[in-house]
Amino acid sequence: MNSITRLLAVPVLCLLAGCGAPAFSPTPSPNPWADDYSAITGMDHYKEWGTYNVHDPSCRKLGDYYYMYSTDAIFHNRRPTESERAMKTGFVQVRRSKDLVQWEFVGWAFPEIPKEAVEWVRANADGHGAVNIWAPYIIPYGDKYRLYYCVSAFGRKASYLGLAEASSPEGPWTQVGCVARTNDATPMNAIDPSVIDDPETGRWWMHYGSYFGGLYCVELNPETGLTLRPGDLGHLTARRANYRKDNLEAPEIFFLPETRQYYLFTSYDPLMTTYNVRVGRSAMAPDDFTDFTGQALRDTTNNFPILTAPYRFAGHPGWAGTGHCCVFQADGGRYFMAHQARLSPQNQQMVLHVRQLFFLPNGWCAVSPERYAGTPERTFRTRDLVGDWEIIRVREPLHERQTEAGQVLHGEGELQGEECNVSTLLTLVENGSWSFDEKRQALTVSLPGGETVTDLVVFAGHDWEKEQDTVLFTGLDSHGRSVWGKRVK
Repeated sequence: MNSITRLLAVPVLCLLAGCGAPAFSPTPSPNPWADDYSAITGMDHYKEWGTYNVHDPSCRKLGDYYYMYSTDAIFHNRRPTESERAMKTGFVQVRRSKDLVQWEFVGWAFPEIPKEAVEWVRANADGHGAVNIWAPYIIPYGDKYRLYYCVSAFGRKASYLGLAEASSPEGPWTQVGCVARTNDATPMNAIDPSVIDDPETGRWWMHYGSYFGGLYCVELNPETGLTLRPGDLGHLTARRANYRKDNLEAPEIFFLPETRQYYLFTSYDPLMTTYNVRVGRSAMAPDDFTDFTGQALRDTTNNFPILTAPYRFAGHPGWAGTGHCCVFQADGGRYFMAHQARLSPQNQQMVLHVRQLFFLPNGWCAVSPERYAGTPERTFRTRDLVGDWEIIRVREPLHERQTEAGQVLHGEGELQGEECNVSTLLTLVENGSWSFDEKRQALTVSLPGGETVTDLVVFAGHDWEKEQDTVLFTGLDSHGRSVWGKRVK
């Protein structure tokens, strides 16, 4: 049963018959990996980087595995040794998994950065840039796999967005050519591709862009994977008012058949600190995206819902940089959102987060409070929710940062006190002022401060901080801000 069917329909809950069973309580369950990987940052440990050094992921089930491709971002806590410098590596990190929990580092997709991309970027960035490959995006076509990628110079619009193809998700990859390229003469920046094979029309669309000018969409030729009209850079879909200061990037386009809506996920603010994920939706794949309040994403207002932002549950240093997501459907019909996050307080180590994604009765979505995809589905009864809960109100950052090119300046790499969403305690007592719809597994509860939130999705999950399996909830308040909860005892 997929996530939206579970909420929009009225399922038959076979486990409800066991009303005489003991009430659920959190049970011990060790974490499958540690968050701090500072001991294995050397290149000689790269095969151990299952969930580590993940940045700007793109994930899809291809054959027997979920494959994930990501930016060449590597945390180093020491100078590489001579043998490490001599290691043959490459560009675009590739991982695979059968369960979305244990990830195998396969290697790198490309042995080198395509020459044409290097020449374009450096010719338009005063000889700088083109030192790695950013934000790959994977999509199958016929019996081939297409891997979109971008090469750029940081803080410049000198960017090259290219395409490679292979007959296997693990390559070898053949360069097809340039999809889009930009420089100081163009209003947009050709980075962060996300491509959709529109199931409604059969047309292909690529969303891309950054803080420079906003996000754009261009039509592709399905047969070639390149733009339908040579040289076309597309049209504006989303922007922010002060683009040099207020970051907007990382579009991810996703279609949900049950609502017949296209969801455009975006990332706001500096990637090392207050990075957060927002979402808009439209009845069309290429345009007319609006937010929770009906505002067009092309306008310069800040949009909602907000799905992730820096957070900290008790017993953990917390996470920053929770952005640049990919969205996909897994075996069994459940939806997930994968994204990077940086371990606080230094915010240097980059760890993969895979969160279950739920589509709500109002057509919007929310993600799990916990980043773990290995908990089997189960249903709960009203009495299973009685106990102490930690809750987090996921709010946008309030601190005014001095940024440039949408990113933090030197010395602003750690969160300010008010930038991290921290948990508070909520106790649900029997016959209290809350209610639980057991058929829909939906909770209504009054939160500290007085607001009553409805249609909170209740589901089984893993409490990472306490290393135990528990019951979780997620949803949106009346303003489009996420509300997270986990039962702690």
